Amino acid sequence: MNGVRLVVAVLLSLMTVTACAAESPPPPGSATLGPETTTAAPPPATSAATSPAERGELRFKKIAEFEQPVAFAVRKDDDRIYVAEQTGRLRTSAGDTVIDLSREVSGGNEQGLLGVAFHPSGRWVYLDWTDAQGRTHVTEWAYDGSKATGRRDVLTQDQPFANHNGGQLAFGPDGHLYIALGDGGSAGDPQGNGQDLGTLLGKILRVDPRGGRPYKVPDDNPFVGKEGAKPEIWAYGLRNPWRFTFDRDTGDLWIGDVGQNAWEEVDYQPAGSEGGENYGWNLREGDEPFRGGKGRELVDPVIVYPLNDGGNCSVIAGYVYRGEKIPWLQGQFMYGDYCAGWIKAGPVDELEKAAEVGKVEQLSSFGEGHDGELYALSLRGPLYRIEPA
Repeated sequence: MNGVRLVVAVLLSLMTVTACAAESPPPPGSATLGPETTTAAPPPATSAATSPAERGELRFKKIAEFEQPVAFAVRKDDDRIYVAEQTGRLRTSAGDTVIDLSREVSGGNEQGLLGVAFHPSGRWVYLDWTDAQGRTHVTEWAYDGSKATGRRDVLTQDQPFANHNGGQLAFGPDGHLYIALGDGGSAGDPQGNGQDLGTLLGKILRVDPRGGRPYKVPDDNPFVGKEGAKPEIWAYGLRNPWRFTFDRDTGDLWIGDVGQNAWEEVDYQPAGSEGGENYGWNLREGDEPFRGGKGRELVDPVIVYPLNDGGNCSVIAGYVYRGEKIPWLQGQFMYGDYCAGWIKAGPVDELEKAAEVGKVEQLSSFGEGHDGELYALSLRGPLYRIEPA
């Protein structure tokens, strides 16, 4: 997910290995653990108190075990939790396997089954995954709660390299499907995909998967009718938006964009946006110019932190907490780092006050239940429910 920074085995050629050698260790999505295992590992998930007096304590309670869990979803009128395993299976908290792509997915560090989302009606399920050739698929199944049928590809995208596949899927408050695609991989975005509106790579897309075949592009997408631009694009200038989330109360969009070799960042899009934001990659990494890049009307990140400081390597965007069980956490945005393992939370209007609230070893993703309560996934296997201590 963070660019196959030290693990070079997944790269496609010796030239790619050379290009990526300066990047930091691989992020969630690693099918095999890389050099980051030689560094000081964060401790397993435990209760953690934060220093401000108004903050309480959190407990990360293990409720299930999966094989390399990387994505989380819930379905309308269904009490089960659905977890995507990078190795290719969609499974439930009850132990059922809903879909098994394990014989079809590619097995690189940043490849495999990467994302899952249910249609708001609950009648269809969507998976984001990479095939044996490394190509990205967004695939739909009809689902009645027990059996997935009627498989069809909604979208496919060739990938020039084996890393930066993105993988997040989510239905927005508008009922449309949002899809994250990284810049195509290697190091430094050598093809310039992040700033190229003629490719889907390095973007967040917005489509209606049930409005046409293979999908319908919403008429109000920002680049509809713009010459040379892909109409599916909703936002661009992204390196590897591994996880993004919508605030269930406001509709605001929070994007964790994994950095190159200096800065990790979280980007923000308010609910009233008409789309079209340029978040800067590869003209900028974090809030600093990248290799002398310059650009106009770039949207500044709302959170930036240094890569490699304290073991940091890959930002994992979480949710704004809207549950009821943890009153002091209300309205705070939660996020973490895969390698360092820390999880922080801060008020959405005072993000500089974010403080550590816990640790999860090899944090790969967050999840949100029907009730607004939050969960954390570890690539090592555990699914944790976040509770008051």
